[in-house]
Amino acid sequence: MTRYNRQTDGQPAQEQKKQPGMEGPMTPSPLQADEDYQSGNKLSGKVALITGGDSGIGRSVAIGYAKEGADVAISYLEEHEDAELTKSKIEAEGRRAILIPGDVGDEEVSKEAVERTVQELGQLDILVNNAAEQHPTDDILNISTEQLESTFKTNIYSMFHLTKAAIPHMKKGSTIINTASINPYIGNPELVDYTASKGAVVGFTRSMAKQLVDKGIRVNGIAPGPIWTPLIPATFPEEDVEGFGTNTPMGRPGQPVEHVGSYVLLASDDSTYITGQFIHINGGMYTSS
Repeated sequence: MTRYNRQTDGQPAQEQKKQPGMEGPMTPSPLQADEDYQSGNKLSGKVALITGGDSGIGRSVAIGYAKEGADVAISYLEEHEDAELTKSKIEAEGRRAILIPGDVGDEEVSKEAVERTVQELGQLDILVNNAAEQHPTDDILNISTEQLESTFKTNIYSMFHLTKAAIPHMKKGSTIINTASINPYIGNPELVDYTASKGAVVGFTRSMAKQLVDKGIRVNGIAPGPIWTPLIPATFPEEDVEGFGTNTPMGRPGQPVEHVGSYVLLASDDSTYITGQFIHINGGMYTSS
């Protein structure tokens, strides 16, 4: 697997005009899969539904789950080209894949995503709530009600909707994994609404872990730091994208593929005594939980 060099890391200035962004125009391309990955068949016979699975962390997790033996349903907004590529990579591992476009901030879309997963893939064992949006704004006075509602609908309402729809189909040993962020742990003055929504993800995860523990369903989360995904050039102006992530102790942004091991851990029987917890993947940036 290619590794970055600390002294030469950093992205050239670049920008995309629409969220959640596309991988194709990104320079350099995000690292999505480890060619040397050794499968332990940890997810053999399981079915996963991953929101925001067309690109970024979601795509890497989808590929990793397929390598570990899972069939995968991909929920995404409207980035059909990226989604088709992810589907082809899952199928290249000999696994089944289905694509489910739509805005998971809408309850009916979320319900449909779960129902289609169960109908077409036969079951649902792993739910990865990963879809997100963010809108940098340096003053709360400039955060419109529309922006606030949109951010919360995508980032936390979707998790409520999907979790509610998924639980009746889950059994003992099933898992829910929620993607949060480093930001609620450290605060971000330019992403107040996003940070607040991700703080809600932390609270939701820990509460649901306690609610579902008697059912044998584990609920955990991942809190990424600065990761090189399409959301970055689709969110920030090009001058802010240049050198993104180089302020971490490791001197570089994280890569989507560097999340696979943690998402596999939390989805597999290797984590049977873990619930209500977060794994922090942030290149050494300080957090406290």
